[in-house]
Amino acid sequence: MKETIYIKNMVCNRCIASVLSIFIAENYTVESIELGKVVALKGPKSNSENVNKALEEIGFEIIENEADTLVEQIKVMLIHKIELAETDDLFKTLGKEFGKTETAISKLFSKSEGITLEKYTIHLKIEKVKELIQLGHLNFSEIAYSLNYKTSSHLARQFKAITGMSMTDYKSVQDWDRKSLDQIV
Repeated sequence: MKETIYIKNMVCNRCIASVLSIFIAENYTVESIELGKVVALKGPKSNSENVNKALEEIGFEIIENEADTLVEQIKVMLIHKIELAETDDLFKTLGKEFGKTETAISKLFSKSEGITLEKYTIHLKIEKVKELIQLGHLNFSEIAYSLNYKTSSHLARQFKAITGMSMTDYKSVQDWDRKSLDQIV
């Protein structure tokens, strides 16, 4: 029988590859896999305990309850939207996607993660800014524009508030203190 399994901390394509290899090694037939979600058929020699243990060893976790599943889906969607620079009306988009009010989603997220949805989103954006600074293809104004900031000074204030240094200082230090996306909360 086909199972849908939600997995915490999947944030990139390497995560997908790692999780896929675990399921294959445990004789699952994977129908589909995406950030935070695996749809698979359990084989006769499949061992779900081994899958769980292997996932935990590399920093993942199977999500057991509906609220945690929703929070993980919100995180995945936020990462995806920021990567695509689709951050206009982000919280309305979340509400529509998950069939809940913006307030309900925000409260659930805050309760589960200990940080507001808005602050989490800002942290994600700042990590994206660090990546873009490191790549060196865009100036600060272009970075701000690419992430839908109204002004580069607004981004500069948020960057300094989160990192403790200006974007110019961050660029010149070249000691890239970047967090992996699963370590933001």
